[in-house]
Amino acid sequence: MKRGIGITAMGGNSNEVLQRIKNYEVRGINAAWLTVGSASLDGITIMAAAGLVTEKILLGTSIVPSWGRHPVVAAQQTQVASQLSNNRFRFGVGPSHIASMQKVFGADYRTPLTALREYLIIVKTLLDTGSVKFNGKIYDADVALPAPVPGVPVLASALRAKSYELCGELADGAISWVSPDIYLKEVALPAIAKGAEAVGREAPPLIAHVPICVDENVEDVRSAARNQLAHYPRSPFYQAMFAQAGFPEAAETSNWSDGMIEAVVFSGNEEKIEERIEKLFEYGVTEIIFSIVTTEADPDSSRERSLELLSKVAQD
Repeated sequence: MKRGIGITAMGGNSNEVLQRIKNYEVRGINAAWLTVGSASLDGITIMAAAGLVTEKILLGTSIVPSWGRHPVVAAQQTQVASQLSNNRFRFGVGPSHIASMQKVFGADYRTPLTALREYLIIVKTLLDTGSVKFNGKIYDADVALPAPVPGVPVLASALRAKSYELCGELADGAISWVSPDIYLKEVALPAIAKGAEAVGREAPPLIAHVPICVDENVEDVRSAARNQLAHYPRSPFYQAMFAQAGFPEAAETSNWSDGMIEAVVFSGNEEKIEERIEKLFEYGVTEIIFSIVTTEADPDSSRERSLELLSKVAQD
């Protein structure tokens, strides 16, 4: 899909999430996405159910942490979601972060790029051919599905250049998160191209995952972003990314500076945000996943304003 607009659909119980996805489809949104974290609702299971109650909207995970399930299990679940959605499901996976993976799963978290490489090989081989025999440093697999499930996009999260290169080499797309536009243009896209060129294939798409808050009140946006996205400037991995993007203050303060918020959160009035969306597509991003940040005074109205804009942009 070219120049697609998607929105994350987390929040509430499984029925509430399904209703939200159905509402996105009615609004003309191109894709619905679920992020899976800790012991939250399982995104693949919900998207399988969503496939039965929707008709056109694309469905995907952004992302499923790899350390919580073996790649064979992920392929088993993905085949069901793909079949029940009439091939509208996209499986997004990533290594997540060492602290949470060790705490939640007791994971032996090591060499995350090697682990992700092996994960992608197993899942893609199993889905595309119906069987896999693989012995790696992290994962082993020797199994067959009832039948191949070819053509299911297997996407991977990426943050630094090496992970984008891996996506360029192996994945069907790369998914970013809270990365400044200029970083996507100058680091992510060239790295994807480099990885693809190394194996002689066309570069897969970059799907930018972006926070959005349609509101002209700069202070309200900043306060909402600092509250709802507080974790990321505290993470050494994101601090390194921000430093490369020109924001060393993330490591110095472990907090969002005004400049970081401006560079990451799509905010302001509708016209300003539409222009920024168009600029991101011009850079070479193929699709954007929006996570809605709501201002504190009236969260429902704040969310609705963002939804109305994204519905309009998705149908333009």
